Amino acid sequence: MSHLLREHAPISDTAWKLIDEEARQRLEPALAARRLVDFTGPHGWQHSATNLGRVQPLVETPGEGVEAAQRRVLALPELRVAFTVAREELRDADRGARDADLRDLDAVAHRLALAENRAVLHGWAEAGMVGIAEASVHDPIALGEDCTRYPRHVAKAVELLLCAGIGGPYGIALGPEAHTRVLETSEHGGYPLLDHLRAIAGGPLVWAPGVDGALVVSMRGGDFLFEAGQDISIGYDRHDTDAVYLYLEESFSFQVATAEAAVVLSA
Repeated sequence: MSHLLREHAPISDTAWKLIDEEARQRLEPALAARRLVDFTGPHGWQHSATNLGRVQPLVETPGEGVEAAQRRVLALPELRVAFTVAREELRDADRGARDADLRDLDAVAHRLALAENRAVLHGWAEAGMVGIAEASVHDPIALGEDCTRYPRHVAKAVELLLCAGIGGPYGIALGPEAHTRVLETSEHGGYPLLDHLRAIAGGPLVWAPGVDGALVVSMRGGDFLFEAGQDISIGYDRHDTDAVYLYLEESFSFQVATAEAAVVLSA
């Protein structure tokens, strides 16, 4: 039996399929950070820490003349967001309805994706995670409000990475405000701005809720490491006569291996 206790939920296989598919559709577009970093795992719910390959000395030892050191690890935090599904909606799903009201799930899926993006791209101090933006050693480039200048800013970021010996291709994470500006400007010198930015970077351009401004990152591999314990899953909490109480849950760690491999485009 899984710790998610899905077997105890009063939910049919048909309804579970509908809920799982809805969660996948809502999460995939918003999980921007995963599309720009190295993803390993999932290693399972019992996976508790990421090996950092370093040690810290211990002053006190259990014996005279003995040197001691302790391995350093990055403990995996767990994220959970709760939501409910009305039992009447589940009954309608079993009758064949494809328009079940899963708005609560939609809202928390976006909230979880936003939290993961912020942890990876901007850091999470209490969990010991340094984000890509705060780790970057390059001076930020001011993005500004004139999106016709975005290609120049991205080209400058790519130049900074090349001068630092960081190869491509490069990916771009655009915060919602910057992404909206790009979409609203359909052409740049007769060339769609979205395609122009992709051509400069040589990699994907992703909508990244939770990001302030934008980031240009190398996607050559080995620079940004995301390790999943349990990947995002739906679990069962309890139910009553009116609703079933569920949750989305994940565990992960993140570390920056190469601080030179990203440039911040500040808002």
